[in-house]
Amino acid sequence: MNNMLLSILLIIIGLIVGFGIEFIFNYLKGNMASKKAEGLINQAKKEAEKLKRDSILEQKEEIHRLKIEADKEIKERKVELKEQESRILQRENSMDKRDELYQKREATLDQREEKLTEQLNEIQEEKSKVEEIRKEQLDLLQKISGFSEEKAKDLVMRQVKENMAKEISEYIREQENEAKLVADKTAKEMIVSSMQKYAADIASDQTVTVVELPNEEMKGRIIGREGRNIRTIEAITGVDLIIDDTPEAVVLSSFDPLRREIAYVTLQTLIKDGRIHPTRIEELYDKVCKDMKQKIIEYGNEATFELGLTKFDSDLIEMIGKLHFRTSYGQNALQHSIEVAHLSGLIAAELGENITLAKRAGLLHDIGKAIDHEIEGSHVEIGIDIAKKFKEDDTVINAIASHHGDEKANSVISVIVAIADALSASRPGARNDSLENYIKRLTQLEEVGNNIEGVEKAYAVQAGRELRVIVKPEEVDDLTSHKIARDIKEKIEENMKYPGTIKITVVRETRAQEEAR
Repeated sequence: MNNMLLSILLIIIGLIVGFGIEFIFNYLKGNMASKKAEGLINQAKKEAEKLKRDSILEQKEEIHRLKIEADKEIKERKVELKEQESRILQRENSMDKRDELYQKREATLDQREEKLTEQLNEIQEEKSKVEEIRKEQLDLLQKISGFSEEKAKDLVMRQVKENMAKEISEYIREQENEAKLVADKTAKEMIVSSMQKYAADIASDQTVTVVELPNEEMKGRIIGREGRNIRTIEAITGVDLIIDDTPEAVVLSSFDPLRREIAYVTLQTLIKDGRIHPTRIEELYDKVCKDMKQKIIEYGNEATFELGLTKFDSDLIEMIGKLHFRTSYGQNALQHSIEVAHLSGLIAAELGENITLAKRAGLLHDIGKAIDHEIEGSHVEIGIDIAKKFKEDDTVINAIASHHGDEKANSVISVIVAIADALSASRPGARNDSLENYIKRLTQLEEVGNNIEGVEKAYAVQAGRELRVIVKPEEVDDLTSHKIARDIKEKIEENMKYPGTIKITVVRETRAQEEAR
């Protein structure tokens, strides 16, 4: 029993001792953690103070730098202000000097005006005295002679007329003859002077254009397999491609300068592009036709700029540009019009007439030739309609109407334009009659083909030895194609005169196209 109590007592004492030891251990452990936390807090405070001091130093340095920059800018501004003030002072001084000069001049002018007024008064007084003396002398003469002033004048005039009648008539006749000689000489000198002041190159348009090739291999590519490329080019452009032994060159032949230019640009683009096949040829041809309108407008703008003329409607500018692709007896119509405008301006300057109006009339005198192949009528009638449409001056309209003598010239400028037109056309080598006849014959040949129903377009090629006719496949079948060829042949034989023979080729081509998307 006692042992059990002793055991229980020992167990209780052990538990109490264990709890005490554990309490002491936990207490010591808590003290160590708090001390460590205090150390960390103190270290954090020190670092925060250090960061605070660093940031304050940086802010002070930044403030100091900004202050230096501000001082520097203020100094520069002060220097600029001082310079501006000095310049303003100089200007004020110069203005003051000018004011003084003006005041002195004004005072001098006032003095001169006073002197002139005094002199004028003196002259008036002297004049009145002279008039009184003249009247007194006249009255005295009338008393002595017994004639009044009017009777004396009549008597003297009758005697002078009787004595000088023959001499006056002879003098007038001599003066008239001399005036005619002088006028004729002056007119010749004026025309020669105008021609000398304006010198233009004499160059007739040709019917061929040479296209340079990068190498001989390109000729084969232009011809294409079995000649399909060259046939496509000739068919859609209406020009002849002449490929001969000339090294690295192809010749384009056509009487129409616009058609030849389109073919030239198309072929040049094909050579640069390198892809030469029928589809690509047609694509480029369509693109060049669209771009050609802009080129025509550029030609028109260049012409008006060269002459110093303004206020042209855009459609009229385009018509002026079209003259570049028209010829008159081998002479380029636009160059001819520019030359006439220059000569008209020079002659107008010699005569004291309106130079700008003369140049404008000279430039537009052949404007009808820009579209005379599209509508019926002479180029004079068409030009008058165009000038009225764009509300040109009546003088310009009359110059267009009278430059070939169809109507009477009602102004000096109209006569000047007619003279300038004759000067430009009659220069040696300026025009070629045979070329004009050749172009008219080929144009007439194409019109025969284009007037047939079902024909899309007709081209005269091979210098007029062949007429190539392209028909609309949806309207014309194969049998009708033969009939069209025969009809054209009969019309050519009936209505035209031509050397040799003319081959008529009717082309009917059907295409089916789809687009995969």
